[in-house]
Amino acid sequence: MLLRFKICLLVLCSICFTVQAQTKYRLFIIGNSFSQNAASFLPQLTKEGGIDLELGRAELGGCSLERHWKLVETAEKDTSDPAGKAYGGKSLRQLLSQGTWDMVTIQQYSLLSGDPETYRPYAQKLYDFIKTIQPNAKIFIHQTWAYRNDAKEFGKIMGAERAKDAKEMHQHVRAAYHTIAKELNLTIIPVGDAFSAITTSPTWGYKKDTTFNYETPVSPALPDQTNSLHMGYRWLDGKLSFDANHANRAGCYLGSLVWYQTLFGGNVKKVKFKPEEVSDAMAKQFKKVVRALQ
Repeated sequence: MLLRFKICLLVLCSICFTVQAQTKYRLFIIGNSFSQNAASFLPQLTKEGGIDLELGRAELGGCSLERHWKLVETAEKDTSDPAGKAYGGKSLRQLLSQGTWDMVTIQQYSLLSGDPETYRPYAQKLYDFIKTIQPNAKIFIHQTWAYRNDAKEFGKIMGAERAKDAKEMHQHVRAAYHTIAKELNLTIIPVGDAFSAITTSPTWGYKKDTTFNYETPVSPALPDQTNSLHMGYRWLDGKLSFDANHANRAGCYLGSLVWYQTLFGGNVKKVKFKPEEVSDAMAKQFKKVVRALQ
């Protein structure tokens, strides 16, 4: 009887410890498809790490910091104007006012990310706006990544001038994010650095398939895209489509590992979850790269 009581007590203590160890966080993301990509697997990673994560989102495809701010201005000027309620019929104020958010992230539109002038004054205005609603929230800035090295065009780095290649795009994107982060005293989520570390690796970097017939492709044939972090080539509606910008499942996983480590101090070395598209060897390399960002 005494032994049974002790066993029950141990089980109850174990349950209580598990509940107490699990931490709840509320994270609000202001971004676009790139933030959707980078945080894709964050719920799986946080759950595995014993974190109860609630996500809030204000994400619009191709949305820049300027557009997010202009939507705020419209909504603040007239709360009944539907033009300011672009986030599922709600304004940014309405979404940010739903309870207490522990963390909020912002980012720039990838096409403009290499030009720091496009961040000003909108990053500052958004920062101040967030703080008026969530004064205790920690604000992060999500550093996006360069397009794939075989992209037709790369992001802008000064006005209409574009980067000549992926390396130059990353250099300017990185510099711009660090400049704005320093101005606003923000912590950077360095996803772009993780992408660059993989894509420039002689072993792990994607290399364009020079044997594929890109001029007259025949469905369902695709070029070899081993190690790509970007969507790349795929067949859609009978046509060969090319997306050198957005992350594929591997890129989304890499980005999520960076978010997990940066926002929650997650030990990526211990992470067991991975999407089936990512090999064990690649997952190991991703974790090595992410840990080096600390």
